[in-house]
Amino acid sequence: MAQNTPKRKIKDSVFTNLFQDKKYLLRLYKALHPEDSNVTEEDIKDVTIKHILVDADYNDLGFSVGGRLVILVESQSTWTLNIIIRALMYLIQTYHDFFKRTKQNLYGSKKVNMPKPELYVIFTGEKPKNPPDIISLSKDFFDGEKIAVDVEVKVLFQEDENNIIGQYIIFCKVYNEQRKKHGQTKKAVTETIRICKDRNILKEYLENKEQEVVDIMMTLFDDEQILEAYAEDIKNSEARKTAEKLIRKGKMSLDEIADCIPTLTFDELKKLEAEIMQLA
Repeated sequence: MAQNTPKRKIKDSVFTNLFQDKKYLLRLYKALHPEDSNVTEEDIKDVTIKHILVDADYNDLGFSVGGRLVILVESQSTWTLNIIIRALMYLIQTYHDFFKRTKQNLYGSKKVNMPKPELYVIFTGEKPKNPPDIISLSKDFFDGEKIAVDVEVKVLFQEDENNIIGQYIIFCKVYNEQRKKHGQTKKAVTETIRICKDRNILKEYLENKEQEVVDIMMTLFDDEQILEAYAEDIKNSEARKTAEKLIRKGKMSLDEIADCIPTLTFDELKKLEAEIMQLA
């Protein structure tokens, strides 16, 4: 029977939930552009890609500032240069939505107006040795060659109690520590929140939305367990297929097959052999 891949769910996360509030979104922008002191919440527009279809691409956060900037921000805990390609795909989709929304004609002779792009990734995992400040398609995929379309993504990884980006990174680090200590439990979540409030890390947000944050993080635990169970099912299915082929060939004993495929027990192999014999 064919395996059905579980679709990626559009779900909330602490990152997206935090920056749904324009008050915190404005703080994020000012952390990126401290020189721009005149921007207000009214100048910021959410342009995050949202899809009804759960298996479609969508990004963590996108916003425009006064129609002159479009800023896309991704949060990731695992280091991967593939974020460059994803950021480029998100940017193209964001521009597509922008031109459609502003009813500009890409086929006309008049040059269209478009906001300047800025791409960021907030990295919250274990830092690689000498992490780069900027990663790019040209440098990291094509050895620095000049290419028709390049994209640069600024990497943010510094813990800083004085701005909301640095505080979010600290929050994630505290969470990782508590998860190692308490496992995927509610205690890991509540301890993370308690420690961060005591340290004045995202304190206002955590005080106002504590139960919501607990619910979000516990849901993420559930989703991880579902994915782990799915991965285990796939692993066992592939092992069973391999064992079936070896049994049908008849060149190895069950003991030898068990040594080659440790995920299946001798009793499971014996049962599989009996099933094959019945069908023969």
